[in-house]
Amino acid sequence: MLNRRFLRIKVMQALYAFFQHENANAAQFEKELYKSLDKIYELYFSILALILDLHHVSLVMIDENKNRYILRKDDLNPNMRFANNQLLTSLANNKQLQGEIEKRKISWQNDFDVVRKLFNEIKNSPLYLDYLSAKEVGVKEDRDFIVELITSYLSENELLISLFEEKNIHWADDTFVAYNSVIRNLEDFNGEFKIQPLLKDEQDDLAFMSLLFNKTILYKKQFEELIGKHTQNWEIERIANMDMLLMEMALAEILYIPSVPVKASLNEYIDISKEYSTPNSKTFVNGVLDKIISELRSQNKIVKEGRGLKES
Repeated sequence: MLNRRFLRIKVMQALYAFFQHENANAAQFEKELYKSLDKIYELYFSILALILDLHHVSLVMIDENKNRYILRKDDLNPNMRFANNQLLTSLANNKQLQGEIEKRKISWQNDFDVVRKLFNEIKNSPLYLDYLSAKEVGVKEDRDFIVELITSYLSENELLISLFEEKNIHWADDTFVAYNSVIRNLEDFNGEFKIQPLLKDEQDDLAFMSLLFNKTILYKKQFEELIGKHTQNWEIERIANMDMLLMEMALAEILYIPSVPVKASLNEYIDISKEYSTPNSKTFVNGVLDKIISELRSQNKIVKEGRGLKES
């Protein structure tokens, strides 16, 4: 579910917080790092719980309309396409999903008025009305509608954004990642919903994060000296904090995580710098790391393991 790019970003965020505190405890911050990952999984389940509650509201409203004092034609013969959506019914019948929601004590009950208001907005939308009137009926159509509903309505809803920010005290882009994880998960639906794991290879991914986090802290002084040597026209204090951190992380990964190719590490941190640092960071980080990598290679200090990774 979470790719290596995002794992690097989570480590970056944890390191940034760690270096802001004097006498910070690395073990405690590493623990918070893993906790932040679980918070993303909690957001993932919260979104799925919201979708289930929207489905539940639709069923409740159908029953309520049948009990009106003055009945309309649609009340007696409602369009059941949303209520019978195969993806929604598969979600509702998934015991593992229900178990995770209960275990994590995830509930929209306190915000049920929000859920009901949201469904009222959705059911009057062109997307919803087109779905109800479409001639094609099947798993694909049901799946595509729910994915589009999440993409166009739920992920962009300002009230939901505020509610999710209250639920998650970590970085704001976690909610975006959680929505993307749900969407990718639902796009794989072919008749039976299956929960995606948070990490593709949990043991390997957690080991990668731990190494990256701890080696960056352990060798920070050496990395600063190495960077300073190749930025002689710059005072270390003048280099943007995020640029320094990303270059230190890149060096930790290049030198102490032998399973990752040098080029992959270099490209990742250059791309991350574009999103999280200054407009000029990409060029600066690339230039400095290129020089350092050339020196490290000439000194045979870069050792890579695995097929096609051996440094010449």
